[in-house]
Amino acid sequence: MERTLKLVLASQSPRRKELLSLAGYPFETVYADIDETFDPRLTIEENVMDISVRKASAALRLIPSPETTVILTADTTVVLDGTPLGKPLDSGHAFEMLSSLQGRTHEVLTGFTAILDEKRITGYAKTVVEFEPIAAEEIWRYIDTMKPFDKAGAYGIQDPLLACFVRGIQGCYYNVVGLPVSKVCTALKSFFPSCSSQS
Repeated sequence: MERTLKLVLASQSPRRKELLSLAGYPFETVYADIDETFDPRLTIEENVMDISVRKASAALRLIPSPETTVILTADTTVVLDGTPLGKPLDSGHAFEMLSSLQGRTHEVLTGFTAILDEKRITGYAKTVVEFEPIAAEEIWRYIDTMKPFDKAGAYGIQDPLLACFVRGIQGCYYNVVGLPVSKVCTALKSFFPSCSSQS
C-alpha cells in the first residue's frame, strides 16, 4: 500500500514559506534550532549543504511521523571575496557589510536538503549579484527602514528600497531571496511524482 506523504519545511523564514508556496505543494512548517557555525575544514558550498543536512536531522526529532514526512531545509549565505557574511549583529555591522558590497559583485549560496527515511537529496545553488554604488546616507536609510538584521549580508534583494541598487543578477533570483525554487522542485518531484508543480 502506497504511503501518503506530507511535506514539512523546517524554517521560520517567511520568505522561504512564500517561495515554497510557488511550487504548488501543500506543506507545514517546524523550526529546528541548530548551531549554524561554519566548519573551517569545509568549503562554503559544503558548509551550506552540511548545515541544511543538520537542520533536517534536528527537524526529524520534532516530527511525530517521520516515516511519512518529507523534510525540506535550506541555508543561505552571502559571500564576498571568498568570505561568507552572516547576519549582522547590529546597525553598525549591517552598515559595514552593505558598504563592502556596494559597487561590487558578490555571490549568494543556498544549500538545501530534502529527506525521507534513507532517501536524501542535498544540493546547492549559486547566484552572482552586482550592486550599484550606494551612498552612505542611502545605506543608513535602508537599514533604518528595513532593519535587515535577520538576513545574510544585511540585505533582502526583494526589499523595495534595495531595488534601485541591484545592477545585475546571474543565476536564480529566488536563490538570493532564500530558496532556489527550480532545484528544490526537481528534488521534490522524486518524492512526490504524482504532484505537478505550479511554478
